[in-house]
Amino acid sequence: MEFLFTFLEGIASFVSPCMLPMVPIYVSYFAGSEEKQKGRALLNSIGFVIGFTIVFVVLAVFASSLGAVLSTAIKYVKILFGVLIIVLGLNYIGVFKIPFLNRSATINSDLKNIHFWKAILFGMIFSISWTPCVGAFLSSALLLIAKNQNLLKGILLILVYSLGLGVPFVISAVLIEKLRGTFDFIKKHYHVIQKISGLILVVMGIYVMVS
Repeated sequence: MEFLFTFLEGIASFVSPCMLPMVPIYVSYFAGSEEKQKGRALLNSIGFVIGFTIVFVVLAVFASSLGAVLSTAIKYVKILFGVLIIVLGLNYIGVFKIPFLNRSATINSDLKNIHFWKAILFGMIFSISWTPCVGAFLSSALLLIAKNQNLLKGILLILVYSLGLGVPFVISAVLIEKLRGTFDFIKKHYHVIQKISGLILVVMGIYVMVS
């Protein structure tokens, strides 16, 4: 169940209002000057996913270590982490707004002639700049990892989250033209998607508290 929730959080991060509009821009960088270079776009998008996954794994190790430190008070830690995740969910639903979690991701970097290794670095850098954008879902995953206090499971959970976020990126890099209609559909129904995504976080928070 935890892995399913974490994977869904990764997908929800991808379709978030501050992330999805940036996807065509990222893909154009992956493909380089010739948009039809699907092979290059595929390779660079994989590098990009590897880059942000590396940063997320580091955060997962830290979260797992924090959970171990707090193990003597795990009963209260679970309640605290569960409440925090629920608050993140309510923010996403729109019950109230937490400003720094609702900022948009932007690109302010020179990405000409991007290649696989540069794409990895690109992913690492922008995983940090994305934090306000995907913060609700990433924080939820990290809080779950801290609650589990199991380093191996924590790494697996964050890898599943990265798959949920990364697989759509890779697919988009190869099929961007065919998916434009899908992107438009998602944009038109952002309010519904946000409420569903927020509900996932609320359920996750309740699960953390009672498990």
